[in-house]
Amino acid sequence: MIEILNTKDAERAQVTGALVGKILQTLRERATVGTNLLEIDAWAKEMILGAGAVSCYVDYAPSFGRGPFGHYICTAVNDAVLHGLPHDYALADGDLLTLDLAITKDGISADAAISFVVGASKDEENEKLIDATKRALAAGIEAAKPGNKIGDISYAIGAVLRDAGYPINTEFGGHGIGSTMHQDPHISNTGRPNRGYKLVPGLMLALEPWVMTDTAKLVTDPDGWTLRSATGCRTAHTEHTVLITEGDAQIMTLPPVD
Repeated sequence: MIEILNTKDAERAQVTGALVGKILQTLRERATVGTNLLEIDAWAKEMILGAGAVSCYVDYAPSFGRGPFGHYICTAVNDAVLHGLPHDYALADGDLLTLDLAITKDGISADAAISFVVGASKDEENEKLIDATKRALAAGIEAAKPGNKIGDISYAIGAVLRDAGYPINTEFGGHGIGSTMHQDPHISNTGRPNRGYKLVPGLMLALEPWVMTDTAKLVTDPDGWTLRSATGCRTAHTEHTVLITEGDAQIMTLPPVD
């Protein structure tokens, strides 16, 4: 299903998106050395339910997971990159943490992810990896204009990741989003320009460049959910929900400005 939002839906999407951005910002501030992933999940639950929203993850049971997911946020550490199932793990200095959050409020969903290094330790490769996903996302958003096609977004994202020297996995990517979290069209993180669905105002998309340092192959943890790099290398993932407008795409999942 490809869903086109009307004006009222788009207004609700702004509220949902801002909430996602605010929760992720708060969790990033709270996640320090010694923080347990289960604490992060509990904080996410408290903020989601406190805002009158609903988690897109708790009852999520797709064919690729051992569902239902049962938690409120994805927490992926170091070589984990997607669908990280929160578990009893205390963050260490230098860990590369990805938080991926999707919620629904007033019937409209929004989805975003951030990657960052915990603590004071800084590693050039980690920062380069995270920066590549941020730049790729910016390029994808720049290409998300009416009249362009899904392939133009995929091409823009892939060009940045490829130029940065990273292999690109095409099993998982961005997606349409609206009244439900996962909708068509699928948005690969690489592709050919001028291919696929034509972008029109009201289409909302979750764009999510993610990379692994030296491989495009994923392996699944025994938990049936957490996806890791096959070589144990570091990974990063950055995501925003954006709305196609008559002009530039509107980023829906930025945290509110105080």
